[in-house]
Amino acid sequence: MFLVRNGVVEMLGVLFDRYQSPLFNFYCKLTGDRSASEDLVQEVFYRILKYRKSYQSGMSFRSWMYQIARNARLDQARRQKPDAELEDESASSRMSAFTAGDAVEHDQEVELLHRALMQLPEEKREVLVLSRFQNLKYEEIAQTIGVEVGAVKVRVHRALNELREIFRQLETGRASVTKNT
Repeated sequence: MFLVRNGVVEMLGVLFDRYQSPLFNFYCKLTGDRSASEDLVQEVFYRILKYRKSYQSGMSFRSWMYQIARNARLDQARRQKPDAELEDESASSRMSAFTAGDAVEHDQEVELLHRALMQLPEEKREVLVLSRFQNLKYEEIAQTIGVEVGAVKVRVHRALNELREIFRQLETGRASVTKNT
């Protein structure tokens, strides 16, 4: 990143190769929309180039990049108008976009977990995705979202508890549907 910051913009390709997949997975798990995720990844790398001078020595690149990624997602959400049709979209169609290409797409447990994750409020889903799927340390997450490390720990704990509860409800619902058929 230091080379990119100092004008060797060709090195952005190295960063893209290294971080494009994790960013795409972050957005897919956060939004459930592959197309929007691709667009957001492109936006992040555009912003990395545009704001390269703001990258400071000693700063975690991953934290800085995910901070840009969060801002790009928030900007995209502000630009989108709430669409009632999207809200009424069935969980199965959201899941098909979310899990396309996954080797475990047929595993019902994994599908239930993904459905539960998508039902979490975005701020809770975000801290779980950053900590559990992107493997960011709590310190990096704190720097990314602008809170203390203790607050990140509390948010992750609460999000995990809520995820467990949603998962149990989905699992109970699935068991009763199977039982009645």
